[in-house]
Amino acid sequence: MDKMSVAARAAVFAGLLGRCEITEKGHSPLQLEEGISQLCEKLTHLRDEGHSLYLIGNGGSAGVASHATTDFFNVAKIRAATLHESSLMTCMANDFGYENAYSRMIQQMVKPGDIVIAISSSGKSMNIRNAVSVGIDAGAYVVTLSGFSHDNPLRFLGDLNIWLDSRDYGLVEIGHQFILHNLSDRFCAEIES
Repeated sequence: MDKMSVAARAAVFAGLLGRCEITEKGHSPLQLEEGISQLCEKLTHLRDEGHSLYLIGNGGSAGVASHATTDFFNVAKIRAATLHESSLMTCMANDFGYENAYSRMIQQMVKPGDIVIAISSSGKSMNIRNAVSVGIDAGAYVVTLSGFSHDNPLRFLGDLNIWLDSRDYGLVEIGHQFILHNLSDRFCAEIES
């Protein structure tokens, strides 16, 4: 990546968010605001019905998931959790293979009416893709956040799919964080009004 000034990088980021693509199951496209509003409604219903939100990711995406979990729990008052607690994750990875670690946890924890948010910058992480399939089978509403290639394997697996058109890890991760933070901020605005 070329050295860019902060202002130039901010302009690239703004353009990236403007090109964000959201699709529903079956590849039906949604406008950005329509997709975010739909997800906000799903999260409101989840909270009102007492269901749970689970967020998963690897590496930097796990960090994004952790931060978002805190915001959803504290600000939106949603029962939210990440599934990468180290002893549980290493146990599942050791016993069932890393590619099945999240899916084994989701199989045991997720109930119909829950939401799973699966984050992978590249969309290629097998453990995330396996977890999405198991989440759907368990009756969860599954949201994917990915970037990189327009045809990455995660991009169309969820009920709602958010894709950022960039191969820059930093921009994709910050974009995912921005989108998730925007969702929790909407709950904050609702609570304050």
